Amino acid sequence: MPTEKALILAGLFLLLAAAGWVIGRFGERDEEDAPPPLNIDYLKGLNFLLNEQTDQALEHFLRMVRVDARTIETHFALGSLFRRRGEVDRAIRIHQNIIARPDLASEQRDQALYSLAKDYLAAGLLDRAEKLFSRLSQGSRYQVQAIEALCRIYEQERDWEKAIEAGKRLEVLGGRSLALQIAHYYCELAEAAASAGDYASARQYVKNAQAGRPRTMRGALTRAHIARDTNDSKTALKLYHRIIDENTYLIAEALPEIVAIYTRENEVDELERALKSMLAKNPEMASLVAYTAIVNDIGGIPVIDECVEQYMLNEPTLGEFVELQQLSDGKGAADSRFARVRGALSKLAAATPRYQCQECGFSSQRLLWQCPSCRDWETQRPASRVQFDTVLQHSITK
Repeated sequence: MPTEKALILAGLFLLLAAAGWVIGRFGERDEEDAPPPLNIDYLKGLNFLLNEQTDQALEHFLRMVRVDARTIETHFALGSLFRRRGEVDRAIRIHQNIIARPDLASEQRDQALYSLAKDYLAAGLLDRAEKLFSRLSQGSRYQVQAIEALCRIYEQERDWEKAIEAGKRLEVLGGRSLALQIAHYYCELAEAAASAGDYASARQYVKNAQAGRPRTMRGALTRAHIARDTNDSKTALKLYHRIIDENTYLIAEALPEIVAIYTRENEVDELERALKSMLAKNPEMASLVAYTAIVNDIGGIPVIDECVEQYMLNEPTLGEFVELQQLSDGKGAADSRFARVRGALSKLAAATPRYQCQECGFSSQRLLWQCPSCRDWETQRPASRVQFDTVLQHSITK
């Protein structure tokens, strides 16, 4: 049977045959320059398709439809089709053939350059794509789209300085705020500077990141990490607590750091008081504390252990496998059983995604500030419970 590719090309030939009939019937052309009747060429191409010789069919089609004023849009459509199907080499060749025309109008040349730049981008030829998009960003009708593409290229290349410059240009030309996106570019620079031990530059980058609206909580988290790494425990704790107060979902990132600092400073009692105060203000955070403790294997702190125990007792799916209410009847042996169940939960949590993008549903084990799937910034949120259904599905499919 003909393949899907063959059927699509066959459809193109049918459309081309109809277009050729119209041109031949109503168009003006010289007898000497007239190409062979389109229906004959169509039958030849169709023969290639029926024999699943799609490469030969394509070559025949491109020879049959020469680039001229009447067929140029057909070539653009065909190039776009090949790019969407992943046949980027063919799309590139089509658009290069269009650009090679000496009599091409400037508007059509820009369209061809833009299409070719998208071909290069789809093929991963970032340097070639960047060159064409940079050219188009200088006053063409594709200026805004070209700068948007440049931002994506600079993100992939992790060239954050150029990304910031392009983002600011896009704000002016596009008439929309990219404050959040640009703030993340600055945070990337801050994290790189901090990793290199250049904390002065890192602080300045964070300051730039937090200068816009809306503000990204990544900036506050980066500031807290810098304070932690420079042994400024007081400032780090203040920032981590503020992060949890302002954005509860970041407890998964902040709580382990808080526990580590208090433990290092031998102030576990102060940690108890701080956590009790936090839970008194927001009792609903108990389950988030428990889940974070399970995922990060945090134990030995009474208030956290109590949250974990209540979480386990109130988890309906877990109750299908373990009679936890019976474990809570006595002490001693019950504690060791709870510890074993808790250890098993930690292993389960480690085997399932911890974060999920709210825009596209992409899941990951760690917090990714830019979703690799939809490329949006700061859209991931942590899970609030062990994903038993995911674990069970994984076990069944093995």
